[in-house]
Amino acid sequence: MTDLVERLVPDELWVLFRRVVPVTEATRPQGGGRRRAGDREALAAIVFVTTSGCTWRQLPPVFGPCWQTVYRRFAQWSRDRVWARLHRVVLDGLGARGELDWSRCAIDSVSLRATKGGHLTGPNPTDRGKLGSKIHLITDRNGLPLSLGISGANTHDSQGLEPLVRGIPPIRSRRGPRRRRPAKLHGDKGYDYDHPRRWLRSRGITPRIARRGIESSQRLGRHRWVVERTVSWLAGCRRLHRPYERKPEHFLAFVGIAAVLLGYRRL
Repeated sequence: MTDLVERLVPDELWVLFRRVVPVTEATRPQGGGRRRAGDREALAAIVFVTTSGCTWRQLPPVFGPCWQTVYRRFAQWSRDRVWARLHRVVLDGLGARGELDWSRCAIDSVSLRATKGGHLTGPNPTDRGKLGSKIHLITDRNGLPLSLGISGANTHDSQGLEPLVRGIPPIRSRRGPRRRRPAKLHGDKGYDYDHPRRWLRSRGITPRIARRGIESSQRLGRHRWVVERTVSWLAGCRRLHRPYERKPEHFLAFVGIAAVLLGYRRL
């Protein structure tokens, strides 16, 4: 195993991955033929594509498996929702150590231009109507992603609030039962509607949403800067700069991998 594979997929991350994927040994078929590529090498190659932003065809041969094998493994794991389950395992580890702060969570979104179109894309009103996708996310007070989603760039931010809050999984706590509801949720003026406020209060969550024409922009960032910082952290995964995938589940998979890497670094 090369040093690059061990650096991209350390032993601790590999142990977490094996909890959500039944690893198949790299054995040779009985009838002969090429030995099956190892899952750890394929995972390292997927992490490299996510962080470097290269295309599948540009994948260097140092990882071992060819780019077609890596892509097939990525597509299979994406269909099986491996990245969402791995993200939940990482969140459980953070919650058990008391690293998650539920007192003030924040919600936000970021729009990206979609090069190849496909489902869950739409005309971006902030980019002269060009096709784009939008990443929605909720973070804890420290900026760790708790829930993620994607939509077309023309989707209003307020429409993503309920699915994101419902998408927060039951996460382990240092003491007591699992938790999935923040005490307060901060949002910008894009979420300034009565329905989101009523819905949050019905679930025991205190809305802290800026009001249009009332609250100033200076006061707006007192508790929301953490989610904007997380957006910049996600941008460190260059594959998210511009979606090349036609299938929305593949783009969501790259977003999930980026969130896994953020949480794992905190672990």
